[in-house]
Amino acid sequence: MSTRGGLSVGGRLSARGVRALISGLVALAALIAAVVLLVPGGNGEGASEDGRPGPAADRWAGTWSAAAAAVEPGNLDGYAGTSIRNVVHTSIGGTSARIQLSNLLGTRPLAIGHASLARAAAPGTPAAAPGSMRRLTFSGRPGVTVPAGGEVTSDPVRLTVPAAADLLVTTYSPAPSGPVTFHPHARQTSYLARGDRAADTTGAAYTKKVTSWRYLTGVDVRGPHTGGTVVAIGDSITDGNTSTPDANHRWPDFLAARLRTEPGAPRYGVLNQGISGNRLLTDGSRWAVSSGPSVLSRLERDVLSRAGVRAVIVEIGLNDLFKSPRQLDPGKLADGMREIERRARARGIQVIGSTLTPFGGHRGYRAELDSVRQALNAKIRAGEVYERYVDFDEALRDPGNPLRLRPAYDSGDHLHPSDAGYRAMAEAVDLRQLKGTVRATP
Repeated sequence: MSTRGGLSVGGRLSARGVRALISGLVALAALIAAVVLLVPGGNGEGASEDGRPGPAADRWAGTWSAAAAAVEPGNLDGYAGTSIRNVVHTSIGGTSARIQLSNLLGTRPLAIGHASLARAAAPGTPAAAPGSMRRLTFSGRPGVTVPAGGEVTSDPVRLTVPAAADLLVTTYSPAPSGPVTFHPHARQTSYLARGDRAADTTGAAYTKKVTSWRYLTGVDVRGPHTGGTVVAIGDSITDGNTSTPDANHRWPDFLAARLRTEPGAPRYGVLNQGISGNRLLTDGSRWAVSSGPSVLSRLERDVLSRAGVRAVIVEIGLNDLFKSPRQLDPGKLADGMREIERRARARGIQVIGSTLTPFGGHRGYRAELDSVRQALNAKIRAGEVYERYVDFDEALRDPGNPLRLRPAYDSGDHLHPSDAGYRAMAEAVDLRQLKGTVRATP
């Protein structure tokens, strides 16, 4: 049998037909690659410029996170024979979920015998909502061993995860595992129980309350409305220090509410990667509960490699002034901030920097420190540091005394905002800055 164009002779492709077929396949592959590269974020997950999902299938986005901040003091053997039920609050919903566990700061392998995920029956309870308990697996197995310095992600499970809801993430450790990687300043009540209670739905066994998150560093969701992720990275002001416990009144929480409700806002999840005491340039000791790895050293892990990241908001710098060795050169701080911008934009991630907030009246206030803050803020406002920024200083300062926080926004220590101050920070963010394609910084 012959066909036109010489594509088939006797039921076989001719040499010319083979060449034509190969050329067509190469052209198709190039077209597909070009489409993937044009997707904002550069990771092939797909979203339109306004942050809303494109026509592609469901995609992963971060709904909650907590940075691995330190080693838990006074606990060198871990939680053998104990179930840890971490309570976390979602920022965006989905129809499937997965978790990340960290042994980043540990010195021995962390054995997890069982893990589970469920919706909380109500705020402030360790009980699971009926029908929501899901056993988690890791590469198909019910348990996993996380190496010292390592992290793991669970297999996804089908679970309807609402936005602005509490989830229960439970891990059971059957054996001693060494120092515990944790996030000390959770501002959220979680629970402990003796024995393997990972699948417990009543919550009755969870009689001990705790105020830190252990091992858990992230929850991702996937669904038709997961347009992407915005990460907030910074120090105790981003961590929400002094916000009302169990109220979800950190400024990233208020930002998440805006993204969920305001017309035209990108439907992004919000990840809070704040660490109290954190610095831009200098790493802290793993044994210090208020320090953590510097923003520059943890940028890849806590921002760039997170699921579906479209933008990052950076709030950092005050502890570089306060803590020894002090960094009093605004030029070096600006260089560190430019490094964040360069690395993030190279990955297609939008960067929104921020001015440093006032601290007049705080016990650490010194005029020479504030002069560095103001010099750095002047550089940020002049566009010499970030292409885009939010003016947190202007949002919080007292118009009558701009060296201090506005009284209504002051938690009382003259450094950290009140709940109203955290809300003002979130309201100062121009949501339009989170959108759009990104040009790499030379």
